[in-house]
Amino acid sequence: MTHNRTIIRGGHLVTMDPELGTLPTADILIEDGMIVAVGSDLPDSDAVVVDASDHIVAPGLIDTHRHTWQTQMRGLCADWTLADYFYGMRLAVSPAYSADDVYIGNHLGALEALNAGVTTILDFSHCMNSPAHSDAAITGLRDAGIRAVLGYGFFDSSPQAPQFFGSHDDRIRDFERIAAEYFPDPAGLLSLGVALTEIGLQPFRATRAEVETARAHDALVVTHTGCVWSSPSGVAELDAAGLIDADQVHVHCNTLTDDEWDILARAGAKVSISPETELNMGMGKLVFEAAERRGIEPTLSTDIMSLNSGDLFTQVRLAIGFKRWSDTEKLNNSRQDPAAVSVSAHDALKWITVNSARALGMQDRIGSITVGKRADLIVVGGPSIRQRPHIDPAGTLVFQTAADDVRTVLVDGKIVKRDGQLVAVDLESLTAQAEESSRAILDRVHAHVPQLPGTPEGTFDGVATLMAANLQVVQ
Repeated sequence: MTHNRTIIRGGHLVTMDPELGTLPTADILIEDGMIVAVGSDLPDSDAVVVDASDHIVAPGLIDTHRHTWQTQMRGLCADWTLADYFYGMRLAVSPAYSADDVYIGNHLGALEALNAGVTTILDFSHCMNSPAHSDAAITGLRDAGIRAVLGYGFFDSSPQAPQFFGSHDDRIRDFERIAAEYFPDPAGLLSLGVALTEIGLQPFRATRAEVETARAHDALVVTHTGCVWSSPSGVAELDAAGLIDADQVHVHCNTLTDDEWDILARAGAKVSISPETELNMGMGKLVFEAAERRGIEPTLSTDIMSLNSGDLFTQVRLAIGFKRWSDTEKLNNSRQDPAAVSVSAHDALKWITVNSARALGMQDRIGSITVGKRADLIVVGGPSIRQRPHIDPAGTLVFQTAADDVRTVLVDGKIVKRDGQLVAVDLESLTAQAEESSRAILDRVHAHVPQLPGTPEGTFDGVATLMAANLQVVQ
């Protein structure tokens, strides 16, 4: 039998495997997409050799919540609040997306992730305006070659703009269609997920249908939870209806009460923190303390591409800085100094590797450099002044690394970035398509909404009233 073999030779390995630890100089042998050996001087006969000497080798990074479709809206939300984002992006821009626009956003956005060493994303895809949009979202991810969970979003932005689907049941039927058509192999690079409509924005029976549909397909659930201070979170109502479980990623959670946190912890639910969004849009403190007090492992996400950078190095730097400050604030306020930092760079890497793999239910496949796992790997280093010297490899990854320092990326053993360049990708053409897509979308938006974001007075007051009413009658 012929095997596809690759060897990563002589790298400084940050394995994230508690038994292997960090190895100053070691090789990784890959066969048919699987890590089959980690050690020194491994034989490389019939293998493609990747020279990782003077480089750091780490597991591919994992993003637990990314709205990839928004990639060509980059920077649109730079000075927007969360309310601005809801009224501007969700209710004005999203309905103006064609299926081709969704493809471009997902394709280019997935490539952006790969370029930055993010080999797996949980794609919260809530621009499913028609079956063609659903097809385009999946095809964009697949063509990029990334590992991803496609979180099918049931969100309906009408009556702001007419959509293809006449009812929530129509959306459920489209989900059933794509489940059968695109996800026959649970071991493939793409996995099926469900991105819930925000709890309370629709009658509770529709929320129940979304969760039950996910469960019928063993699909991971991702949902925005506790984002708006003036509105109920819906956690207690979900719990009372038996709709919270361990196969869920709850994003943000800034507004949750202690009782609501206890519900998530009791159910074994996972949590995704989006540092760049939450700190810039006034959503509240990052929820490290509340999660960790209950044994919930933090994970990180890049969130909205219409505001944020698409790399997890930015997110982890913001997150570790916030956590160290937050953990020290009381001490500083009493005019004392800390004796040690509260979280190490290596521990912060867990947020975007092993913790995230567990959150996606993929801990047996990805998240660490471990024999038997799939070969999703990054090789970091190169000529950048930021990378010389790398005295502490975890510290270099967290504090000194940018996307262009990621020299080589492998997904399932396949090299998708080599020597600093994405393989077989015409970026000039793709970025030109994204520019044209962006112009066309905004032209369509401005035909109906002269000024973005178009946030009405009272911001979320009307939304809060609607959510409270929908949650009063739990059916």
